[in-house]
Amino acid sequence: MAKWAEQGAKEAGAEVKVLKVQELAPESVIERNEAWKATVDATKDVPVATSDDIEWADAIIFSVPTRFGNMPSQMKQFLDIQGGLWASGKTVNKVVSAMTSAQNPHGGQEATLLSLYTSMMHWGAIIATPGYTDQVLFGAGGNPYGTSVTVGQDGKMIEDVEGAVKHQAKRTVTVAEWVKKGNQ
Repeated sequence: MAKWAEQGAKEAGAEVKVLKVQELAPESVIERNEAWKATVDATKDVPVATSDDIEWADAIIFSVPTRFGNMPSQMKQFLDIQGGLWASGKTVNKVVSAMTSAQNPHGGQEATLLSLYTSMMHWGAIIATPGYTDQVLFGAGGNPYGTSVTVGQDGKMIEDVEGAVKHQAKRTVTVAEWVKKGNQ
């Protein structure tokens, strides 16, 4: 989903960085879970996000897996260490949006997005959800909080979300442009 968001944002004219947060789980745990290991291997060349990246961005699209109806601990820790940016006002008016995945249709996707948005409200960020702004969203399950997808046991996405992700990315870039132009 992050790759599709990158494509959509670039199509909307944005300069894009695809980053990941630092992995916290012990290697022994990752090695015992084939899907987790495959993800770690597939993203080994993706740079780790820093506070500087948050400060640099006008807009941020978070793509996080659902963990027990919440954001994963790796993302929570990353957000928790942004207190310095927050305290200095550097998270104010960042335009943010989020998307998620889970292994079953009612695996807490909406709760995950809302948990992430709660932190963003504390940041003073502007949340740009997809809402029901395009018909493509209904084909992807119609989640107005952010694109969400069910990933089967085989690792394949159940819903067709590519169009919804790209739409969400373009909408986020557009809202960020409006905010930036309003601040000049």
